[in-house]
Amino acid sequence: MRTFANVVRSEWLKMRKSNIWLLVFVSPVLSALAGLGQTLNETHAWEQLLASMAVLHAILFLPLLTGVFAAFVCRYEHAGGGWKQLLSLPMSRTTLYAAKFAVVVAILALTQLLFLAFLLAVGYARGIHEAVPWVVLWKSVLGGWIASLPLAALQLFVSVAWASFAAPLALNVVLTVPNMLIVNSSDYGPYYPWAQPVLSMIPAASKNFGAFNVSFETLLFIITGSFVLFAAAGLTYFQRKEI
Repeated sequence: MRTFANVVRSEWLKMRKSNIWLLVFVSPVLSALAGLGQTLNETHAWEQLLASMAVLHAILFLPLLTGVFAAFVCRYEHAGGGWKQLLSLPMSRTTLYAAKFAVVVAILALTQLLFLAFLLAVGYARGIHEAVPWVVLWKSVLGGWIASLPLAALQLFVSVAWASFAAPLALNVVLTVPNMLIVNSSDYGPYYPWAQPVLSMIPAASKNFGAFNVSFETLLFIITGSFVLFAAAGLTYFQRKEI
């Protein structure tokens, strides 16, 4: 029986052969360009820069990339009877599903770290003289990563269920677009998986309307519950799926 680490290593090797690594730079680079053009005050400049970059990154690109990464880890198996070949190996379906999810989560973590790196680069390039608020920055980066986990679980579920590579991506785009409106609603915003990353990444000083007024503790509780629900549903479906 193949161990979880061995399966993760195999999945990682498959991803290394794809062009997906170019995508992890897309959002950090475009967010950095937005940050370079942002007008900053002399006080709380880092928080202002973070907010301006996180809006573009977390409202649009992070949810979209989550769907792309989830679709990519299932792409090879949907082609040419790949699922049958893979499941003929000595491993459980739970191990395989968890390994694919782990790879998606790892790529999302890399994307967030690159976002932080580009944020710091833009801040230094613009000559921000304030001390770097590491606690605020790390809370934003880690919060966005944690908030993307339910969406990753849901997108992996959809990508496993649908053989088409384009269909899950199209659905993800359609559900990402309303984010700008939904984050204005304190009633619906916190429960919308596509809006949760931006709600978690915007610094507290910039949260003054709609769903941004929801406390971080409440949002974390909702994120945890939705992650458990989506992950359990996806794993249950995969275990019962006829290959």
